Amino acid sequence: MKMMKNYKILLMALVIVLGVSCSKDFLDRPPQSDVIPEEYLKEESQLSAFAVELYTLLPTHGNWSFGTFGIDADTDNMADMTYDNKYVPGQYRVPQAGGVWDFGNIYRCNYFLNNVVPDFENGEIVGSDAGIKHAIGEVYFFRAWEYFYKLREMGDTPIVTTNLPDDSEVLTAASERAPRSEVARFIIADLDKAIDLLMAASSDGRNNRLSRASAYLLKSRVALFEGTWLKYFKNTAFVPNGPDWPGAEKSYNQGYSFPSGDIDSEIDWLLGEAMDAARQVADTYPLTSNNGSLQQDVADMANPYFDMFGAEDMSGFEEVLLWRDYDKGLGVVHNVPVYAQLGNNGVGLTKGMVDSFVMANGLPIYASGSGYQGDEYIANVRENRDGRLWLFLKEPGQINILYPSPDGDHGTPVEPIPDITNSSAEKGYTTGYTIRKGLNYNQTHTGNGQGFTGSIVFRATEAYLNYMEACYERNGSLDGTATGYWRAIRERAQVNPDFQVTIAATDMTEEAKGDWGAYSAGSLIDPTLYNIRRERRNELMAEGLRAMDLKRWRAMDQLVSTPYHVEGMKLWGPMQNWYEEGVLKYASADANVSAPSRSDYLRPYEKTGNELVYNGYKWMMAHYLQPIAIKHFLITSENNSVNSSPIYQNPGWPTTANEGATY
Repeated sequence: MKMMKNYKILLMALVIVLGVSCSKDFLDRPPQSDVIPEEYLKEESQLSAFAVELYTLLPTHGNWSFGTFGIDADTDNMADMTYDNKYVPGQYRVPQAGGVWDFGNIYRCNYFLNNVVPDFENGEIVGSDAGIKHAIGEVYFFRAWEYFYKLREMGDTPIVTTNLPDDSEVLTAASERAPRSEVARFIIADLDKAIDLLMAASSDGRNNRLSRASAYLLKSRVALFEGTWLKYFKNTAFVPNGPDWPGAEKSYNQGYSFPSGDIDSEIDWLLGEAMDAARQVADTYPLTSNNGSLQQDVADMANPYFDMFGAEDMSGFEEVLLWRDYDKGLGVVHNVPVYAQLGNNGVGLTKGMVDSFVMANGLPIYASGSGYQGDEYIANVRENRDGRLWLFLKEPGQINILYPSPDGDHGTPVEPIPDITNSSAEKGYTTGYTIRKGLNYNQTHTGNGQGFTGSIVFRATEAYLNYMEACYERNGSLDGTATGYWRAIRERAQVNPDFQVTIAATDMTEEAKGDWGAYSAGSLIDPTLYNIRRERRNELMAEGLRAMDLKRWRAMDQLVSTPYHVEGMKLWGPMQNWYEEGVLKYASADANVSAPSRSDYLRPYEKTGNELVYNGYKWMMAHYLQPIAIKHFLITSENNSVNSSPIYQNPGWPTTANEGATY
């Protein structure tokens, strides 16, 4: 164990040192024999320990203080205390250094695979075949995970499978960006390897480590992402061979053709892969039951669906494929229980998110005969709605703590009136609407920052949703499997399972008011596809997938010409009387809420008039991808000439530091 500890320290130090070398920004050189003992990675326990270290790449396993329940901030679903500059043309700029062009994590995976796979094939690794294969499968999974991040954020990406020598010419040549379709295929191939190698069930017996199902789920996510990206960005600079695709400027991409022959065939292949992989999960793992109960007393029936998101031990929920275990005794803790009792760490639901939930009878809120009670009060908003909104949207007066709270320092026994004027993330309510996902009634006594509820990484419901969407995008209709999955999700949500009722009553002009997913490429989509997207939005609310979905759908084009105003609860109605006279300040330099003249609904970023998004969120096409930092061009160029670098900038971004997008 001492050797293992020393190895980790030395490897981390090596990566840090090499990361600051101007000639080695692309990839770090392989560890030297005098740094890492040659006998390391020669037996199963060492392989397993190396793989475990890679779990920190997951958002739930890294520097996680609140979890997925706030990651959807800065989208049309959720808003935090401050707006994101990507919605302010000219403020999101090309960096001089840093950014997504970082291959340190891929280096770690390649080092392992380059050394371990040949040794295993030669019979030189000590341990059980199943355990060795599982560890190798985990590393293939994490290389795919890291490349998927680059695909989402950067598009075309160098594909590197070996640790390269410390040679400027070699590293520069390796900086050539592979067309994104090749990157997607590479990711899927790595996941196929992981599927073949990983155990069918988590090796720890508690789903704290990867299983085959997790790899299938990620494969369906990747294939759906790329298939829909190619479909909606077809004939633009954002896909290989599209007009003004910057990759065409480089000789190494000349004559590129899609692996399937053309872009339409590639889309069809990807969506087929998404369907096949999703079905492997959805047909195996049932949904956790929802009995419709919201505990407000210790005598009330517990609700498994509610408890699943805030349980201390998630191993008993079949739907949860992978989760992070926390342990107060080991000091592995977080602050979710405290945040879930108040304003969700200052991340509130938008009006658009809340309005998207249909009524329990399946009708949209604006439809004739829906039974919608209006939004004069939060209690009215919840009445007779989709069971997920009723369950997870908090309203003043509800009970947050069912059990004694010995510490009492950060407990909030009863849900208060939303503190919309408080600028503290811990106590403030950004939009007035907040959620209780992740609340654990029995963890409120743990004290500030001492929570130890689990955190979900993957749950099977996403596979149901992935199949539905891929099926419709590929075929223009839903097969029996897709309709079965959809009915199962709605039944669990306690919504009329006949989704055709919802589709028939859908008015896309109404939906477009608060849902960017109503659009693709600036045009409204058809009601069936929209309701598939709506189901995904509602089921995965606050779980961190919204930004990814909006990008692959190309769902922000309309913001280029039509600004979007982030809104929350209906403040300027009866709910204004919740606040004492003089508390609400507006139309002044010290305003703490938006003025009623702007909207009846609270606009968190339109208070003083000095906000850069005072007139609404706007978009630039370039913002669908991140810019590449200028430093990477310079260190791979001749005589500091950016144009001589094998790297090319992403569409719409200049090759000058600190400048905004051009379109």
